[in-house]
Amino acid sequence: MVLKCFSCSSLSEFFKIKQGILGYCFFFPSDYALCAMAFLQEMQETFAEYTARTAFERPLLSGVAYAERVVHSEREKFERQHGWIIKTMQREPSPIRDEYAPVIFSQETVSYIESLDMMSGEEDRENILRARATGKAVLTSPFRLLGSHHLGVVLTFPVYKSKLPLRPTVEERIEATAGYLGGAFDVESLVENLLGQLAGNQDILVNVYDVTNSSDPLIMYGHQNQDGDLALLHESKLDFGDPFRKHQMICRYHQKAPTSWTALTTAFLFFVIGLLVGYILYGAAIHIVKVEDDFHEMQELKVRAEAADVAKSQFLATVSHEIRTPMNGILGMLALLLDTDLSSTQRDYAQTAQVCGKALIALINEVLDRAKIEAGKLELETVPFDIRSILDDVLSLFSEKSRNKGIELGVFVSDKVPETVMGDPGRFRQIITNLVGNSVKFTERGHIFVKVQLAENTKPMVDAKAETCLNGGSDEGAMISGTRQFKTLSGYEAADEQNSWDSFKHLVADEELQYDASINMTVANEASTSVTLMVTVEDTGIGIPLIAQDRVFMPFMQADSSTSRNYGGTGIGLSITKCLVELMGGHISFISRPQVGSTFSFTAGFGRSKKASFSDPKKSNVEDLPSCFRGLKAIVVDGKPVRAALTRYHLKRLGILVEVASSVKIAASACGKNGSSCGSKIQPDIILVEKDSWLSGEDGGLSLRMLDWKHNGHVFKLPKMILLATNITNAELEKAKAAGFADTTVMKPMRASMVAACLQQVLGIGKKRQPGKDLPNGSSVLQNLLCGKKILVVDDNMVNRRVAAGALKKFGAAVECAESGKAALKLLQLPHCFDACFMDIQMPEMDGFEATRRIRTMESQANEQMNGDTDEGSGRKGEWHVPILAMTADVIHATYDECLKCGMDGYVSKPFEEENLYQAVAKFFTAKSISDS
Repeated sequence: MVLKCFSCSSLSEFFKIKQGILGYCFFFPSDYALCAMAFLQEMQETFAEYTARTAFERPLLSGVAYAERVVHSEREKFERQHGWIIKTMQREPSPIRDEYAPVIFSQETVSYIESLDMMSGEEDRENILRARATGKAVLTSPFRLLGSHHLGVVLTFPVYKSKLPLRPTVEERIEATAGYLGGAFDVESLVENLLGQLAGNQDILVNVYDVTNSSDPLIMYGHQNQDGDLALLHESKLDFGDPFRKHQMICRYHQKAPTSWTALTTAFLFFVIGLLVGYILYGAAIHIVKVEDDFHEMQELKVRAEAADVAKSQFLATVSHEIRTPMNGILGMLALLLDTDLSSTQRDYAQTAQVCGKALIALINEVLDRAKIEAGKLELETVPFDIRSILDDVLSLFSEKSRNKGIELGVFVSDKVPETVMGDPGRFRQIITNLVGNSVKFTERGHIFVKVQLAENTKPMVDAKAETCLNGGSDEGAMISGTRQFKTLSGYEAADEQNSWDSFKHLVADEELQYDASINMTVANEASTSVTLMVTVEDTGIGIPLIAQDRVFMPFMQADSSTSRNYGGTGIGLSITKCLVELMGGHISFISRPQVGSTFSFTAGFGRSKKASFSDPKKSNVEDLPSCFRGLKAIVVDGKPVRAALTRYHLKRLGILVEVASSVKIAASACGKNGSSCGSKIQPDIILVEKDSWLSGEDGGLSLRMLDWKHNGHVFKLPKMILLATNITNAELEKAKAAGFADTTVMKPMRASMVAACLQQVLGIGKKRQPGKDLPNGSSVLQNLLCGKKILVVDDNMVNRRVAAGALKKFGAAVECAESGKAALKLLQLPHCFDACFMDIQMPEMDGFEATRRIRTMESQANEQMNGDTDEGSGRKGEWHVPILAMTADVIHATYDECLKCGMDGYVSKPFEEENLYQAVAKFFTAKSISDS
């Protein structure tokens, strides 16, 4: 009888689908990939269930299993995927081999061989090597099977992962091998089952032999010298599917031969058994063909799904370009409109439309970011940038909203965090903006606190120095007007206690202890090339419901159905944030308590920036603060120690020496005792007072002129008094002025540049910056860069040409427009007088890439000719190279690298603003001095 139990081609298709989906899951951990991985894991469990349910179709087999071919270089990855290590037949960790054959799928009856390396067994190894070399089913010699310890044989089929050529070589077969399918024949159990079905009046003796070596047959069943009636003997050959191995079965009666009619009946029964076995094998073959067809259909569906994913990305790219192109015109025209003389009502309408347009562009960018992340096309740049400056910029975006809500918005960066790091400032800004934006959206009272420190310093020090407040203070919560005040930034309870004063004071005190050893610490830090930061964003908002916390990072998911209606948003920001954090080599988590607040924390890896790497004056990622305040002394009056520490942090960035007091009276007392034995008492130049501490604290709106500002009986010069406030009414401002405070109030959220400007105004020190110098991309700087420059704008869209021309003319440039790449080639025929060219990428007839390539070819030929003519003489060599900057709304395909390949010098995404325009043109033009303009 011929035995065939499984189709190798179906297992090959199964292998390719399994490997493809697992690879997709490991490199693209999106929601779709996670679903695919779960599907594969379910298929692995289904193998055992399927083989158990269809065991009746393979009655001769005691069990089937599939072993995968694994080379040593892939062993670690394989073991990590499956969650177990490869073991030998003795169930010990497999030693190092060139390749392994661990069992990954098995029928339930032989599940004990899962993870065992079939190459570690002598009989199985020989079987496997011969099967994959010949491409045929191979049978082992008889040996004791694992588990039952009965004599049996194993039939092995090779499974190939790709189609073989017509006449493959042995090496080609080995290279294409994906794994091995094996079926075990328990000969003793098989014969006993057959004999049980033939039970009658006469006992039948059966012997099964392996007669591959006819001179020395191996007995597989029965006893060698068993008595019986040799008069009636029946011999038959058994075919297990391997033509190389030969088997024989001999049947006889135990006692005297029965009558002839019994012999005929026995022969008939054996014939029926043969028919039944043949029918079973035929049914199994038919079923295998059906399974193979199902696998082919599954593969076709997989190809369709991949094609649909590619089509989705292309659709997003096309739609984004088509949406951003008219949006560029809308925002550009609104910007030009706002530069004209408008009434207050007209200006309000135009600004509202501009804000809505920018919100739509931000939404489009979020959707495109998600698409690029899923496609694996989102890459991070590595440039030096100042984290503190980035955080100040983000806080400035939400300053108006936080003031209108009356919530505290503050940031603290540990002194141990390097001034500049190497990383992607745009993506880091996007993460912080998403987290702070959510906090501002869902917080109506209390505070939002952003803290940055080294990841290894997240645990508080046990032996840390005590708090540095002049008035000391208790660590317990205070009771004010019947409401418990927590020692947080605003006094409201937070979800995580890591940012309360009990924990935060250790970080502040630790930095004080490290101040004297800062030089040594800097030298030690320079030896390390990377740094891992821990960023925490804490708010006292509405929190996240417990039932929704598991799906916070899922795209397009909201906490509940009412969230999108009450607060707006698409639910995609946090999923993008999680992906960006993971791209930076970090991890994001959160703690949230409903009606208390949420605290999001994430880590991110950055490189340490060398000083030479950010010495380029064109870089705008490094903060430039004035140095005129260094050495000044100040006292911060604030009853909330965390908030006082944040104010102290911003003043220290300006080089100001700071002490903290809980009330104005204590601050005045400390000044009056100047010169005493207490070394912490200082003669301050300025005193900054929190508004709520002055109005509702123990000072109770006390007039500063009523305090005792005397030293040894002599009145000394009163320091400048400045009020700190999140929001302030006109009545409160007038009351503050009457009490002796300066006319200028420092409004929160505090930023170093804003504090510096206020102090300069109050103290009258420091060199006042000329207009346009506050920001490197200010309008006056652009005016100096572009004034008198002749620029060619190439775009097939008339509105876009008007927008670009209007933006450039606003800064004094002479602009000429062209509607196609061919027209641009005619205008740029040498010699020409253009200083730069802004080129759209997607244009009919000739796109921007092709036009740029032809322009560069034309310039190269002209340069070679000019340089060749001047070689004989002493004339100066010529060099034609007009700067070409790409303009496009396609933010997926039109990447910076593609622009550089065709010869472009830069890239500006539409709609572009003054900052983008400055960064593009500052590389090629030199600004005129202010006096010259």
